[in-house]
Amino acid sequence: MTQYEKAMRPEDITRLFVERSNAGDAAGVAALYEEDAVLAYPPGERTVGREAIRALWERVLAGRPVFEQEAPLPTLVSGDIALTSTPPKDGSGARAQVVRRQPDGSWLRVLDQPEFVPAAP
Repeated sequence: MTQYEKAMRPEDITRLFVERSNAGDAAGVAALYEEDAVLAYPPGERTVGREAIRALWERVLAGRPVFEQEAPLPTLVSGDIALTSTPPKDGSGARAQVVRRQPDGSWLRVLDQPEFVPAAP
């Protein structure tokens, strides 16, 4: 099994996601999630579990999309849980993730809402 760099701060996950996605490494992206994590993607659906998340990212990354690092909003931390978020560069809504500190001190995503837009007026 591949040894991946661990996210030692909640904010590290976004950087690692961009690096691994741009390298086409679906297994590396999935390694950023807990075993039973929930990803709200594709839009309007949920992908549940690390293996399903890996399979989803294999399909997405097959198209060789390019991801850019987005400046994070301040991370909210309460004990072993944190909320990370970024405003997309195109200004269309936001992204938010709940991450949990693991026994070794690293962080993994538990809930991931990669895209949502404000409700129409």
